[in-house]
Amino acid sequence: MKRILVLGVSLVLCFVVSGVSAQTIKLGVAGPHSGDLAPYGIPTMRAAQLVVKDVNAKGGILGKQVELLIQDEQCDPNIATNVATRLVTDGAHVVLGHICSGATRAALGIYREAKIPVMSPSATNPPLTQSGEYPNFFRTIASDDMQAKLAVDYAVDTLGIKKVAVLHDRGDYGRGFAEFAKQRLDEKGIEVVMFEGITPGAMDYSSVVQRVRRENADSLIFGGYHPEASKLVTQLERRRVDAVFVSDDGVKDDSFLNVAGSAAEGAYMTGPKDLSALPLNQAAAKAYQETYGAEPGAFFQEGYAAALALLNAIEKAGSTDYDAVVKALRNEYVDTPVGKIKFDEKGDAEGVGFSMFNVQNGKFVEMQ
Repeated sequence: MKRILVLGVSLVLCFVVSGVSAQTIKLGVAGPHSGDLAPYGIPTMRAAQLVVKDVNAKGGILGKQVELLIQDEQCDPNIATNVATRLVTDGAHVVLGHICSGATRAALGIYREAKIPVMSPSATNPPLTQSGEYPNFFRTIASDDMQAKLAVDYAVDTLGIKKVAVLHDRGDYGRGFAEFAKQRLDEKGIEVVMFEGITPGAMDYSSVVQRVRRENADSLIFGGYHPEASKLVTQLERRRVDAVFVSDDGVKDDSFLNVAGSAAEGAYMTGPKDLSALPLNQAAAKAYQETYGAEPGAFFQEGYAAALALLNAIEKAGSTDYDAVVKALRNEYVDTPVGKIKFDEKGDAEGVGFSMFNVQNGKFVEMQ
């Protein structure tokens, strides 16, 4: 299995960087490109490919072509550390990734020691920026505490929920979202009748769904990703449990709609704001459709923004020097599909945020 993955990555690299000289700007791209969570990593990888193709066609950065170093870590923290080590060894100047918060956390220390700026389009765990532990880390998406507050406020103030079961997948991302959600529920005086983790990858969650029924919860708030969410809503429907399903941006992916089918109807989840009216957002989406013959997937616009921001910072810095690039990220605005952004001292993009979405007739509809 590992040999196949390495060979696959090598083939991708040969295809992407064919003809690129050794004197290049090296952009590492790390994320899940295989496995259940590949729908979250592949759009970012493709975003980087589109950005680099366009940048190189215009002459590159600082007179050099940009070289992509693409690595698949399947959102597995153990693989992520190996990937980070490989990217450092291969000479990455900046890294776009990782995708999942757990894998990101596992890899960040390696990049920090090597003085490599890292930017994620999707790792929303608050301590990644708020702890001050990773001054080399940036992200083009808002953090879990912001989306948990939005989810709870919407569920309570708009949907009128009173008794809530809170579940999570025990990972950094899902557990973090759930903990912030519970904190917000407590602040608003809402009864939390359950708070516990489920086992990722389990075939059946009927026992926990039965508990949701017994506790008479009118809502189930879940922190995690689409594979588990799909099973939960399917079993809620099958057992006729009348609880509103509310979740995070880890669930807002077409895979959730395709796997859960009718059971997804009526579910709510947070997600990055719809910025499709922005000209650059439209241009990026058009390039994706023309190149890959499909609609962009989850975190594509954030991945595209991250690739632009990293390369812009190198150009503004006039070099790949770590301190100069970090300074440019914090001080130089760049136009991206998520708006005109720069990054605060913690590494969070200024001006980005979340909206609530509802599944209606098999589609995600942004709530106003």
